[in-house]
Amino acid sequence: DINNILSADYLDIIFNGRNKKYGGYELRKNYPKRVRNATIAGLVGIIMLFAGPMIASILAKNEGNKKKMVAAPVKPTVKFTPPKITEDEKVKEEEKPAEVKELKETTAGAKTQEGDPNALEPAIVDNKNTGVVAAPAAPQIYQFVEQMPASGYDINAFLEKELHYPDNAKEAGVQGRVIINFVVNEDGSISDVKVVRGIGGGCDEEAKRVVSMMPHWKPGKQNGKPVKCYFTQPISFKLE
Repeated sequence: DINNILSADYLDIIFNGRNKKYGGYELRKNYPKRVRNATIAGLVGIIMLFAGPMIASILAKNEGNKKKMVAAPVKPTVKFTPPKITEDEKVKEEEKPAEVKELKETTAGAKTQEGDPNALEPAIVDNKNTGVVAAPAAPQIYQFVEQMPASGYDINAFLEKELHYPDNAKEAGVQGRVIINFVVNEDGSISDVKVVRGIGGGCDEEAKRVVSMMPHWKPGKQNGKPVKCYFTQPISFKLE
């Protein structure tokens, strides 16, 4: 029939009178459908490949927010207890509120009286009544004064008598000059003895010991008054 021929596709024409159950007909007949399905599956796979990490990140973020909401501390609530009304006779003595003493009424006078300014604040007028004692200023220690301190005795003889050569220094052959700095106070006493330059071997400690035990000196003077003053004394250690 001509109508059947016109409405038939090329596969029906090719396989006209042949066994259509043959595999070739089935493959060619359903080929477009398989291609379409494969294309859709491929597109879905590509979309999931790119969208999967994004979806996983969103889900993980939501899960983290849920955990934070669950872990949020709960603020404690205070239960309000309604006041209990008790008859006056049943209230204990210690529970009664303290009575407020009434203020006596005063009236302003018509006469203006001048007060004593010295009576307003005695601590301000008379510093002796404040009870506050100002700390005395620390005396100044001078480097140089008009009249420098002096021993007043033969200091070399004193050093030769009191100074002992340390055994360690003798064995090690240590010799040289130790520079000692100290303060001569207003009364001539010696204080703040320090080694400025040492040679070791126990000589530094020995020089410091001897200077610390020196008798009083004549103090230095500034403007005719005794003052504290620094003094530097070299002490020599020599092996014979």
